[in-house]
Amino acid sequence: MKGIILAAGYATRFLPASKTIPKEMFPLIDTPVIDFIVQEMVDSGIKDILLVSSRRKKSLEDYFDREVELATSFAQSNEFRKLERIKPIEANIFTLRQQYMMGTGNALMLVEPFVAGEPFVVAYPDDVVFDDPPLSKQLIDAYQKTGDTILAVQEVPREDVSRYGVIDPEEGEEGLIKVRQMVEKPMPGTEPSRYVSYGRYLYTNEIFDVLRKTAYSHSQKGEFTQTEAINYLARKGKVSAVRFAGTRYDVGEPLGYVQTSVQLALQRPEYREPLLLFLQELLKKEAK
Repeated sequence: MKGIILAAGYATRFLPASKTIPKEMFPLIDTPVIDFIVQEMVDSGIKDILLVSSRRKKSLEDYFDREVELATSFAQSNEFRKLERIKPIEANIFTLRQQYMMGTGNALMLVEPFVAGEPFVVAYPDDVVFDDPPLSKQLIDAYQKTGDTILAVQEVPREDVSRYGVIDPEEGEEGLIKVRQMVEKPMPGTEPSRYVSYGRYLYTNEIFDVLRKTAYSHSQKGEFTQTEAINYLARKGKVSAVRFAGTRYDVGEPLGYVQTSVQLALQRPEYREPLLLFLQELLKKEAK
């Protein structure tokens, strides 16, 4: 099983910072967002991971390389804890540039030679998910039971549903959900369920032929996405969903990024008490 991380976008919601710094390199305390996504895949048994990026994002490739100067300095000064923190992750990291921003459907078509006929897990780095087992592993387990393309879903309050892709579900075997179709950002009151699809997918190799069929006929406004290909497979009974129970953090927009940083800092023993004190004092000032 191979992993794909789609990270070529412009991230305009984070301008001006994202003009030169890839959004995926923004730190959550001291660890870039992209590191959490890669670690999830590695913890799920995926060792070959392709980053689909763009020409402004060379730092993504550099981050996963060996840092020779720092490693030498830390080794010479016996700073072994720091040396451990910069050790390269145990995975084969590849990069591919999407030269034209033509949507996620186009990005997926570019990875066909890399996956070489195998099913593959796709992650969108707007979503950081903590779960046990890792979410990518849950998708792999579901594929091994069904042979389907697998979506990751959670149930959300009805007032939030129209912000996401929403599945039309029917219960499947062993707690899995069979997917009839997925509706992108339905109008309030028209949503088929409260199960929304988040940024993890496992695709079978069939997806490439279907993407080619829909590449020039897609009905979505704007970018060419994977939604029509998913619905094509769903109509053939070949799409299921995993209802995961873990915590998902939205780092794809500024407010979610700030909230995630605060929540993760509160989980760190060295930051929790001083941060709580700071927040309490801040709330007192705001209440005046």
